[in-house]
Amino acid sequence: MAKKSPKSIEEQIETLAKAELHRLGIHAYAKTEEINPEISNALTTAPSKSGGRGNNFPDIKLFLTSSTGRKIPVMIEVKGTQGDFIKLDEFGGVAMSDSSGKALHQYRTKYAVNGAVHYAEAIIRHSQSYEEVIAIGINGYDDEAGNRTVEYGVYYVSKNNLLIPKKIGNYTSLSFLSSSNIDELIDRIENLELSDEEQEQRTKQWEFQIEDKLKELNQEMHDVHQISEDYRVKLISGLIMAGIGIKNQVAPLAVSELRSISDQFSHDGQIILNRIKSYLSKKNLPDEKREMIVNELSKVFIHTKLYEPVNGESPLKSIYAFLDKNILPLFNEKIHVDFTGKLFNTLNAWVKVPDGNQNDVVLTPRYVCEMMASICKVNMDSFVWDYALGSAGFLIAAMKQMISDAQEKLKGDPSARDLKIQKIKAEQLLGIEKLPDIYMLAVLNMLLMNDGSANILYKDSLTYEGQYEQGSHKGEDFPANVFLLNPPYSAEGKGMIFVEKALSKMKSGRAAVLIQENAGSGNGLPFTKRILEHSSLIASIHMSDLFKGKASVQTAVYVFEVGTPHDPLRLVKFIDFSNDGYTRQNRKKANSATNLRDTDNAIERYAEVVDLVLDRKPKTEYLKDCINLDTITLNGNDWTVDKHKKIDPIPQEADFRKTVADYLSWKVSTILQNREGVNFQ
Repeated sequence: MAKKSPKSIEEQIETLAKAELHRLGIHAYAKTEEINPEISNALTTAPSKSGGRGNNFPDIKLFLTSSTGRKIPVMIEVKGTQGDFIKLDEFGGVAMSDSSGKALHQYRTKYAVNGAVHYAEAIIRHSQSYEEVIAIGINGYDDEAGNRTVEYGVYYVSKNNLLIPKKIGNYTSLSFLSSSNIDELIDRIENLELSDEEQEQRTKQWEFQIEDKLKELNQEMHDVHQISEDYRVKLISGLIMAGIGIKNQVAPLAVSELRSISDQFSHDGQIILNRIKSYLSKKNLPDEKREMIVNELSKVFIHTKLYEPVNGESPLKSIYAFLDKNILPLFNEKIHVDFTGKLFNTLNAWVKVPDGNQNDVVLTPRYVCEMMASICKVNMDSFVWDYALGSAGFLIAAMKQMISDAQEKLKGDPSARDLKIQKIKAEQLLGIEKLPDIYMLAVLNMLLMNDGSANILYKDSLTYEGQYEQGSHKGEDFPANVFLLNPPYSAEGKGMIFVEKALSKMKSGRAAVLIQENAGSGNGLPFTKRILEHSSLIASIHMSDLFKGKASVQTAVYVFEVGTPHDPLRLVKFIDFSNDGYTRQNRKKANSATNLRDTDNAIERYAEVVDLVLDRKPKTEYLKDCINLDTITLNGNDWTVDKHKKIDPIPQEADFRKTVADYLSWKVSTILQNREGVNFQ
C-alpha cells in the first residue's frame, strides 16, 4: 500500500502567524484584502506564480514603518508540509529563475520563501512607489509524534540589489517585526550588499531576457502588424520613453490610457507623443536635440496609421501592452545594462542601415566594452569619446567605471561625490553618430542611464572638429584622454581613418580600438603608419569570434598610448585571445543563453587580459602561453599577433605522441573502410 502524503497544516500555521502579529500590535491584511491600490494593481498586473494571468494573493500582507518614516511592504507566504519551505539554487540563493532569466514557476508555486519573493518582485517591477520589499516564507509541519516545527525565511528584495533576494537573518518567530526591533532590522538591511558574482549573474539574466523578449516583439511587429523596418527602432524607442517615466515628475504611461480611438487630437499616437514630450522636457536637453527627437518620433506616432483601431485595438496599444508587461519591468538603471544595444542587435535584421552589409553594423558586446575601458584605465577624471557611437555601449561601460571610481574615492564626502557624478554625465562623455536610427538608440540608452546624453552628437565624425556643442563649455575643445571605438570596417583603412582623426586631436591618454584585424597588417594604411608618428602601440589582442553569425570578420583590439611617438625598440604585447572562454552559436530560434555560454572561465580570462596589458600580476594563468613581447616597425603593417608568433623548433614529446596517435587512427580507419589487410610498417 502506497504511503499517504502528510496532511498540510497550512491553515493552522497561517492562523498562528496572524495571531502573533496581532499580539505584536501589527495590522495585517488577509489574502483577499487590499493593502493599497498601487500594490493591489501591481499584484494583479504581474504574472502569477505559475506564469499565467491569474492574480497574486499573498497569504498575509503588512507595512513596516521605521522611526524615520521609511515604509516597506512585507509579503508573507505560508505553507504547511515538510519540505515546502525553500528551494535554493546551486549558489545558495533563492531559486527564482534559471541562468537565462526564465522564471522557475514550479519553485515559486511550491515553496514558501520562493513564493514570497515572487510577490516582492511583482510589487517592485509593477509599481512606481515601491523599490524594496521584505519577503517572508513560513512553513510548518508536525512529525509522527505530534511535535511541531515552524520555519521562517526572511529575505530583502530591492531595486538597488537588482531584485536578488538577500537573507536578512535567522529567525524563529515574527518578533523581529515589532516596533521595538524595527531599527535593528533596518540596520541589517542596510548592510546587505551584492557580491560581484551576484551582480554579473543578474546582469546576464536580464540581458538574455531583454534580448529574447525583444525578438518575440520584433516577430509580432513583422507578422501581426506588418510594421515597416523603417519605423521599428523609432517605435520602440518612443514607447520606452513613454513607459519609463521619471519618478515624482512624469508618470509612466499606463496601458489603460490608450483608448484606441481615431480622434486626431486624442488618438493613441498623440497620447504617447505627449508623454514622450513630458519625459524629454525633464531631461534638461538642448532645444534642438529635443526637437529633433520629437520630429523623428512624430513620423511613427502621428504620420502613420498605427494609431487606428484594428478589431477594436490600435497596433500601438497592442505593442505597448507587450512592452509594458515583458520588457519595461526588466529595466533597471542601477545595473547599467546596454538596454538599447540589445534592442538594436535584435532589430538589426529589420533595420535599413546604409551600406549595412559592408559596414558590419554590429554592436560590441558589453563584456568587451568593459574590458577595453579597463585597459584604458578609465577613472572618475577621464574624458571619454567614441567616434562611431552605435548604441553608446562604450560610453555606458566607461560611465559605469567612472561613477564607481567616484563613489569609492569620494565616499567620505557625499556632496562632492554627487557633484562629480553629475559632472561625469554632463561633461566627461562624448559620442558621435551619423545614422539617425542608431543615434536615436544612443540618446535613449544614455537617457535610460539617468541622463548621460548631453554630448551625444548627430554628426559625421570625419568633419567633427572636437568641440563641445552645448553648455558652459560650448565652443571649447573636448579634453579627451580616452578613446574607445568599434568603427565601420568599410570606411577607409578598415575604419582606421576614424582612429587617426581622433588621436590627432588628443594630447595624451589611451585608446582601445576593436577593428578588423587585417587593418594592422597593411589594410589600414596609410593611417596606421601616420598614427605611429604621434601614438605608441602598446598591445595587440587577437579576439575570438565575437560576432558569430552577424559579421564574418576576424577582429583585434589595438591599444595605444596617445601623445608619445612609437619607439621602434619598444616591446609590444601580442596576446592570442582566440579562446576567451565563451562558446558561441548562431541558432536563430535558440535563446540568448544558449547562443552565448561561459564554458571555460570567461570572466577570469577577460580579467587576465586586462592585467597583462596593465602590467599587473594576473590572478590566473590561462594565457601564460598566449602572450609574446616583440617590436614593430614604423611602417604600420606588422601589428597582428600572427606576425609575432614564436615557433619552437624543438619537437616536444607530446607532439610526437599526437603524431603517432593520428597515424594509428588513420590506419585503423583505413582497415575498417576497406576491409583489407594493411601492414603497419
